[in-house]
Amino acid sequence: MSREIAIRRRKRLFTALRQYVVFFFLIAFVITCCMLLFLYTMQTSVEISFTEKGIRTAAVLTMGNVLFLSLLCTVIDAVRRRFMVERPVRQIIKGAEKLMRGDFSAHIEPIHGFVGEDGFDIIIDCFNRMAKELSGVETLRTDFIANVSHELKTPLAVMQNYGTMLQSPNLTEAQRTEYAKAITEQSRRLADLITNILKLNRLENQQIYPAAKRYNLGEQLAECLLNFESTWEKKNIDIETDLEEEVIVQSDDELLSLVWNNLFSNALKFTESGGTVSVTLKAEGDFAAVRVSDTGCGISPEVGKHIFEKFYQGDTSHATQGNGLGLALVKRVVDIVGGDISVESEVGKGSTFTVKIRRAADGEIQKDT
Repeated sequence: MSREIAIRRRKRLFTALRQYVVFFFLIAFVITCCMLLFLYTMQTSVEISFTEKGIRTAAVLTMGNVLFLSLLCTVIDAVRRRFMVERPVRQIIKGAEKLMRGDFSAHIEPIHGFVGEDGFDIIIDCFNRMAKELSGVETLRTDFIANVSHELKTPLAVMQNYGTMLQSPNLTEAQRTEYAKAITEQSRRLADLITNILKLNRLENQQIYPAAKRYNLGEQLAECLLNFESTWEKKNIDIETDLEEEVIVQSDDELLSLVWNNLFSNALKFTESGGTVSVTLKAEGDFAAVRVSDTGCGISPEVGKHIFEKFYQGDTSHATQGNGLGLALVKRVVDIVGGDISVESEVGKGSTFTVKIRRAADGEIQKDT
């Protein structure tokens, strides 16, 4: 930012110097013309040049020349203002009116004056960047509304269908229990979706601030993983752990628990029965590296580019098990706590998510929260 300010200062200085040179030659031209006309008049009227009449005649002609040159400069300035002031102002007003009507594709071409970049170019550049940002925000807003509507509609439609079937008097007790269970699962999914939307919204609006404290990361990983014991036992998934002891971090444990719970949930969800999920924790220099690996379906490089975007689901066959917000939430939390997350994957072989969090320095004092 400071470099950009310095560049703009140099440009303004260079523009000021060029303007000075232009006006210097303009004033020199006017004065020279007036003096030459005065001297020429005096020379062509030698017999009366030193008389009062000769001096008066030369003065009148010189004054007329000054009036003519002033008129010429006025016309030139009017033309300059029309093209260098009024035109950019009209274009800026036209672009602003487009933005007011909701047309965020508004763009103004830069207008470089004869002395280089001026204030209007800076205003136009700021306007174009603002329009681009607004266009991106509008696209995100539209996509967000469309995706939220779709995600809300799906479980509601399932609940409505099963609710309709429950009204049938010919249902067996087993069918009635099955339909009721399906409604409960979909309502839980709907509640999770709304919870994640609210959490992500609070994170993106910076309404949640990290409350750092010093704690053992390995213990937190073990506790979070044990919460999914029933899931891996039900799917007969092998769990492999390699957690280095005494890896201490200074971060927000509640926010990071969202990261581990989402990563563990995804790993178990995409791993077929009989597969393996592994969790490792290693101290790597100043960072604690957590790797969550699975032997699931994996993701392609194309999907990997968008894996942390809201509502993006690369494997549509598992779409009913999630809402596309988990990894977006993970990415936002990792960014907030100053960490880094990456993914390595191969289709048909599985994925490995790596999260790096800065370790607490030896003897670091815990902050008051």
